[in-house]
Amino acid sequence: MPFATVGKNRLYYRLEGHNGLPVLVLSHSIGVDHGLWAPQMHDLLAHFQILRYDTRGHGASDAPHAEYSIEDLACDVLGLADALGIAQFAFCGLSLGGMTGQWLGMHASERLTALVLANNSPRAGSKAAWDDRRTAVFAGGMASIVDMAMQRNFLPETLAQRNPHTSTLRAVFLKTDPAGYAGCCSAIRDMDHVASLRNIRVPTLVIVGNRDASTPWEGHGEILAREIPNARVVRLPSAHLSNIDCPQPFTAALQDFLLPLTTPAP
Repeated sequence: MPFATVGKNRLYYRLEGHNGLPVLVLSHSIGVDHGLWAPQMHDLLAHFQILRYDTRGHGASDAPHAEYSIEDLACDVLGLADALGIAQFAFCGLSLGGMTGQWLGMHASERLTALVLANNSPRAGSKAAWDDRRTAVFAGGMASIVDMAMQRNFLPETLAQRNPHTSTLRAVFLKTDPAGYAGCCSAIRDMDHVASLRNIRVPTLVIVGNRDASTPWEGHGEILAREIPNARVVRLPSAHLSNIDCPQPFTAALQDFLLPLTTPAP
C-alpha cells in the first residue's frame, strides 16, 4: 500500500493516471475516505493524473489522538505533494476537503493552478454542535451518529435507491477512528476564514448543493462566492455529498472549469 510520512504522520494515498498529465488532488469530506471520489475517476483520468489521499484521522492514514487544525490538514497536503515531487496541482475539496483547499488558496497559492470548493463554508456554524459530535463518538462510537450523517450527506432519493456508493460510504464511516473524526471536528469547529478569503488569487469554482443542510448557500456558499475574487458558482440539486447525489453534473462542472485552465506538465 502506498504511504508517505509527512511530519510525524503516515498518510495513505493513491496516485493514478499518466505521467505528464496535469495533477488534480481530490480531498474528501469528514467521516469518509478517498473512495468518495470513485464516481468521478473514470472521466477525470482521461485528462488528469489524480492524487487521492485519506485525510489525517481517516481511512488508512494515521489518526493521532489530538485536536487538529485546518492548517495541519493543509500542510499534510503540501507535504504529500513534496514527497511525490509534485510542484503544482489543481485542488478539488468537498466539505472538510474544501476547507483545507481554502487554506491552501490563502497561504500557498503558488502551488495551485485552480481551486474547487464543493459543499463548503469558510466558517463553522455552531461550535457547540461540533463539540457535541466529539463527545458522541468518544462515548458511543461512530454508530452513535451514523444515521444523522447519512441523512445530512445524501438526498432521501439517493438513499432510497440503495446507491452502492452510499452503502460503501456508510461502512467507511462506521470504521472511521473516533479519535481521528473528533480531531477533524475540532479543525472545523475552530476554522474562520471569512476575513482572509480575498487572499485567494487562483481561479476558483464554488459548488453548492441546493438541498445541502450542512453548508447551504445562505451563510456559507454565498460568502465564498462573494469574497473570493472572480469565483465562479455552480449549483446542483444535491445534499451535502453532491458528487454522489449528482455524479455526472458534478464531474461535468469540474471538467468545464478545470480543462481550460490546465496544460500538461512539460
